[in-house]
Amino acid sequence: MSNGTRFGFWYCLRSVITAGSLFVAANYAISMATVYQFSHPQLLSEADAAIVLGAAAWDKRPSPVFRERINHAINLYRAGKVKKILFTGGSPRSGFMTEAAVGRRYAIRNGVDASDIIYENHSRDTWQNLVNAQALAEDNDIDTFIIVSDPYHLARACIMARDLGLDVQVSPTPTTRYTATQSKLRFLVQESYTLMVYQWVKHLAHFPQLIQSFRSKFSSFS
Repeated sequence: MSNGTRFGFWYCLRSVITAGSLFVAANYAISMATVYQFSHPQLLSEADAAIVLGAAAWDKRPSPVFRERINHAINLYRAGKVKKILFTGGSPRSGFMTEAAVGRRYAIRNGVDASDIIYENHSRDTWQNLVNAQALAEDNDIDTFIIVSDPYHLARACIMARDLGLDVQVSPTPTTRYTATQSKLRFLVQESYTLMVYQWVKHLAHFPQLIQSFRSKFSSFS
């Protein structure tokens, strides 16, 4: 390989690495801005149900994070913003109450009518929370939702829900255990990264369809 060819190769490689780094940095910045934007309270319209995204439960008690989500959903219910509360979340270990069952128990003890609570016991992550919530909603004639979760979690949850075709608003918990600056920054960084990866995976899933579409178009010219 000549010096000129070798120089050209390394120049191209550096250019590709630089362009890739700038692309990732720009995507991450957009994700972070989106996460931050969704973390602020919004003016809410009335909805059929609040979806409370699952969080850790300690035996029969909700963890502090989960308790704040449940309390916020109860406040929306009392204020007449939602008619029902839909709890999601399975159990991390066999023999323990599911997150959804813990949420239901806590809500009933705090004055929510049991007939106004719907729950599922099998989901393990945010995507499954929403998929299972959608199935429950279809069975119970529920069309509109307010998703309740921690502020920095809502951007990803909202985008996922809309990808599923759900008519959603979001409402961040007014209080959260992520109050220390270091904890808030860590949560923001983590959620921004997770949202960015989700968006990439979603767009990559469309590549086979795009390729097939291009092939169909080009074949028409042959």
